Amino acid sequence: MSEKTATEIEQEVRDWWHTGIIDMEPGKIHYGGYAIEELIGNVSFPTMIWLMTRGELPTSGQARLLEAALVSAVDHGPQAPSIAIARMAATCGVGLNNAMASAVNVLGDVHGGAGEQAASLYHDIANRIDRGVVFEEAVSDGLDHQIAEHGKHVPGFGHRFHPVDPRAPRLLELVKIAAEDGHVSGRFGVIARGIEDELLKRKGKRIPMNIDGATAVIYAELGFAPELARGLFCLSRSVGILAHAWEQTSQGGRNKGPIPRRMIWSYTGPERRPVPEGAKTECNKA
Repeated sequence: MSEKTATEIEQEVRDWWHTGIIDMEPGKIHYGGYAIEELIGNVSFPTMIWLMTRGELPTSGQARLLEAALVSAVDHGPQAPSIAIARMAATCGVGLNNAMASAVNVLGDVHGGAGEQAASLYHDIANRIDRGVVFEEAVSDGLDHQIAEHGKHVPGFGHRFHPVDPRAPRLLELVKIAAEDGHVSGRFGVIARGIEDELLKRKGKRIPMNIDGATAVIYAELGFAPELARGLFCLSRSVGILAHAWEQTSQGGRNKGPIPRRMIWSYTGPERRPVPEGAKTECNKA
């Protein structure tokens, strides 16, 4: 076997990591083929997010709709675990990046994952329709499958704090406008409304769409994979996390836990009791 040439070795090293996202050489930076100096000052941050995750530039209507979804989910106050954790971390004396990382790391399936789950539900129903199932049956079957696989909680619908989440109707209004202008199909908005109607039939009361369900409509309409819906939520919520971590840092305070000191937790363990003699070590006996 012949030894590799210097050129072949250099190419192997260059191909160790390969990416279609960024092309760079001394003095030149291109994202998806676009020079950074042409992007700076000419495109919005949501447009840049689209370019980085999709490889192409969005239309202005698509960028506006993406921006609306990102703006809508930046914060929900210290009652949200991620925000509370950011503030608690700040009182422990860590830097802003550590506080942000601590908060982002709890954006999981229960807190932060509902948008991804709702988008997956919408896609499942859309796939059933594409296979020829009539709309109402596709919605009902999709809900049944969701509940059988993941439990009775339907992601994207209902809210523990808001009777009607004030963010959702505005986002759905923007989806309707975008569909009328031809920027999106409007298909997933119709599917989400169909889920609301099916839940009304089953529950006897309307369970309105929440922020997760509404942003999932937008991300699905814009062609983002469900997994990216969670990533985009993390981007959005990071803004609120940063704001709260910075505010808490400015306010000061040391080691503020999740509840005020005077509000001690409920203890549910055994009654207070002495350590049995047989459990004590020889060292303690001495």
